Amino acid sequence: MDSSLKTADDPSAVHLNGTTQPKKVAYFYDSDVGNYAYVAGHPMKPHRIRMAHSLIMNYGLYTKMEIYRAKPASKYEMTQFHTDEYIEFLHKVTPDNMDQFSREQSKYNVGDDCPVFDGLFEFCGISAGGTMEGAARLNRGKCDVAVNWAGGLHHAKKSEASGFCYVNDIVLGIIELLRYKQRVLYIDIDVHHGDGVEEAFYTTDRVMTVSFHKYGEYFPGTGELRDIGVGTGRNYSVNFPLRDGITDQTYKDIFEPVIQAVMTYYGPEAIVLQCGGDSLSGDRLGCFNLSMDGHANCVRFVKSFGVPVIVLGGGGYTMRNVARTWAYETGNLVGTDMSKQLPFNDYYEYFAPDYELDVRPSNMENANSHDYLHKIKSTVIENIRRTGKPSVEAFQNIPDNPLTRGYSDDEDEMDDLDADKNLDKRMTQRQRDQQIARDDEFEDPSDDEEYKNSLGVRRQPGQRRRRGIMDYQNPNALPDEIDGDGIRDLNGVSGRTNLQASPTPGRGSISRASSARPAANGAASARTRTPANPADEDGDVEMGNASPGAGGASGSRGT
Repeated sequence: MDSSLKTADDPSAVHLNGTTQPKKVAYFYDSDVGNYAYVAGHPMKPHRIRMAHSLIMNYGLYTKMEIYRAKPASKYEMTQFHTDEYIEFLHKVTPDNMDQFSREQSKYNVGDDCPVFDGLFEFCGISAGGTMEGAARLNRGKCDVAVNWAGGLHHAKKSEASGFCYVNDIVLGIIELLRYKQRVLYIDIDVHHGDGVEEAFYTTDRVMTVSFHKYGEYFPGTGELRDIGVGTGRNYSVNFPLRDGITDQTYKDIFEPVIQAVMTYYGPEAIVLQCGGDSLSGDRLGCFNLSMDGHANCVRFVKSFGVPVIVLGGGGYTMRNVARTWAYETGNLVGTDMSKQLPFNDYYEYFAPDYELDVRPSNMENANSHDYLHKIKSTVIENIRRTGKPSVEAFQNIPDNPLTRGYSDDEDEMDDLDADKNLDKRMTQRQRDQQIARDDEFEDPSDDEEYKNSLGVRRQPGQRRRRGIMDYQNPNALPDEIDGDGIRDLNGVSGRTNLQASPTPGRGSISRASSARPAANGAASARTRTPANPADEDGDVEMGNASPGAGGASGSRGT
């Protein structure tokens, strides 16, 4: 076990019949994800997922969860939500032939924020495949927590790309959950409103969407307090519009009561938590002031209910801070305390000069007054109290699942057993992909240097005029070492150029289909923010005696 790990006193356990059972965590990662790039200079860099993975591996968290490489989602699986024509377009279009699809690009909002890049469809398949397979495993009781940091692309619509998102893996995952679960809760802590997910389930009571986001002159411009759903879905869409600079304690004071009310009155059978990292302090496109621990508190609180949960990534454009936070939250999910000093990893130099597992808040002004938050919170909780559990009967015959078509439960059960127990039967490739460890291997693989190297574990030293998501640029965010001009950009040369080799997972440990500051950490702590404009929109709530200066920043035109 890595010396930088200190096991916590069972913070990830569930209690059954008086005994403590550890939560089973399934972690989905595809090493190809870091090879893709939108276009040079684009703020969305999939390489951040590889950076987070390197930290996760080198903290030794792989010993506490099952690691899977999910099968990328197919065109058919994507059309469980998206239109056939839209998915066919994504499948065909490339930078070489995009001029032939100029009309389709306009129709599907591809370009500018959502450019065509090499491997676009394959990237979407990786993102969606991990979320869908995580949902399938949750449905079948194969895990309690599923993690896919490549997912969380919440802006994509049924036939439209938006806000760096092309395929909405979240909606696809929720559709999979609804095959077994009567009620699913979606929680979004990205700085941007989760408009794509809300829109998909706006008329149903089987999915409740809860989004905490910046509202006003800010992308995507939706998510006001009065947007509560329609028809059967009335009161099942929950929006908490926020202003600039919200802090850890203020965020906790609104997040926990709202989610507690949802758990009490709605009683979801599964939760999907989108952990967009652009709500962190100092994010390149964000305007909140959350520290790493304040962001992770949401993960810990949701996990504490013991309900099956899928944890996803999302936004986050200061790469080193996103990587640190997602690694830290993975540690929270597996119940491990992590040392503040970062372990040596493939991207160690990018965490200079402190090399610490921390994202600190800045001294920016909090434009969210107590009166404002109290009024919003009271209204939100009152709406939640009007909801109930949907009157649907449990499925008698589970509908066909494109993820498991062709496989029987008996075959799946055999796949979970070691193939050597049936010595007369040749091991199938599917079983080989699923194999994690053999019962006859007595040595601890964590002590095997070759095994560690195969996981990327490094030896430790000493041991239009629609609002565009890029309209707003955080003036307080320090340049990211990785994306600064003149500094090596890991994703800025070509779509599939990998400028830094990725640790390639070993077959024996990662299966394909089943067992698959600088000084201030990016926060401008020495700077002050332009005072907020009281005239900014606040979600259409009459503020009465709210303190002046509590409005949102007037210059925030869409992230």
